[in-house]
Amino acid sequence: MRMPFLLGLTLSFSLYGLIAVMGPGAAHGAGWSVTASMAVARSNHTATLLPNGKVLVAGGIDNTTPLASAELYDPASSTWSRTADMATPRHSHTATLLTNGKVLVAGGYSNEYLTSATLYDPATNTWSSAGSMAFARASHTATLLPNGKVLVTGGYTTSGYLAST
Repeated sequence: MRMPFLLGLTLSFSLYGLIAVMGPGAAHGAGWSVTASMAVARSNHTATLLPNGKVLVAGGIDNTTPLASAELYDPASSTWSRTADMATPRHSHTATLLTNGKVLVAGGYSNEYLTSATLYDPATNTWSSAGSMAFARASHTATLLPNGKVLVTGGYTTSGYLAST
């Protein structure tokens, strides 16, 4: 199935470290290409396009262990570099690019469902606490609203599926 792509859109996926990239020409038969592998094999992580064009990959799970590690992918050089670790390992979380260029990572799972949130600052390569959500959750969604706030909805917790925000 052919899908239309917007200017310069690049889709990528990973399966335990193997990275493939689909470029803007894919709708015209260019297809997928393999690029460098991440330093750490992971699934259930997030990948966030930063304003500088790099991609922040954060958290996830390495077979059985939740990860605190994060990496940056530079599509210009097809290379990965380690970046600072989050304070709390997590998978099945969300990562939302904020209007100030920072990335909000919220919730997830790490031997328990998490309420905690953390902010990544690409300018300083540091993580800082962003407080706690009202409800612990994983596998939820997070949407940046026009007013700059982030709406976190649904997900899963110890008691089951959530309808809360």
